Amino acid sequence: MKAGFIGTGSMGLPLASNILKQENALVAFDINPEATKSLSDKQARIVDSPVAVANESDIVFACMPSIDSFHAVVTAEDGIIHGKQMKTFVNLGTMGTEALAEIEATLGAEGIPTLDSPITGGVQRAWEGDITVISSGPKEVFAQAEPFLKSFARDIHYVGEKVGQAQITKICNNIMSFTNLVVGLEALTMAAKGGVDPEKVLAVINSGSGQNSATLSKIPNFVMNRNFNMEAPMYITEKDAMLWRMEAERLEVPQNVAGATYQTMQQAMAMGLRQGDMSEIVKVIERAANFELPKTRD
Repeated sequence: MKAGFIGTGSMGLPLASNILKQENALVAFDINPEATKSLSDKQARIVDSPVAVANESDIVFACMPSIDSFHAVVTAEDGIIHGKQMKTFVNLGTMGTEALAEIEATLGAEGIPTLDSPITGGVQRAWEGDITVISSGPKEVFAQAEPFLKSFARDIHYVGEKVGQAQITKICNNIMSFTNLVVGLEALTMAAKGGVDPEKVLAVINSGSGQNSATLSKIPNFVMNRNFNMEAPMYITEKDAMLWRMEAERLEVPQNVAGATYQTMQQAMAMGLRQGDMSEIVKVIERAANFELPKTRD
């Protein structure tokens, strides 16, 4: 099967690069021509529209940043639905169950199955072929896509035959990740304002029961040095949190703790951090505390 890839942004580019490295061929498109330059340098075929990808590929992967862009690459006038060769579509983004159901129905009417395969792990791990993929959809479609997924994933979890089940799983992972980050930053800010060295507090947390991915990597690597370069745009994480809220309301599940995280993210957006990095959410806490977490690392 010949692979195509749409959406070569900060996450999509390493995924596409790993597919190209494994398959020695790839058809790719991004709305920003600069985003595909490194693929072109590696002999990928770069085309000028989503439909052009679907005209030359059997299986098309999409890694889109927003729900609107996700719908557009599928159903717009130059969308993949009008392609002549595509037989399978694989979504790699976090789009929610509603958007996935709509796209599955639209493509299914044309005889094209959809595999829901959102990713988690971050940009660096994506370059290293070390991210996690969560997949749901027909087993035979998963079997077709799995060899390509293995090019960039260390762990692949197939969670069910219904498209959308992977979205729910990913959304649960995301809101837990966001909440760990927020509460970790609240705790360190409190400790530092109370006169305790935040590095020593972090060491205690990471050797005790409070440790999590935020205290082990995100906070020390992107906040304690105040570089705020986690490569997790605030507007994308806010979109993911909005999807969590939609699913919680749809399923009528109380989410009191996660709801506080969501409100903190809304405060960050109101403070003008939409284009910032998710690690900058510490600034919301600092403003409320009237205290800045000190820089302790270069």
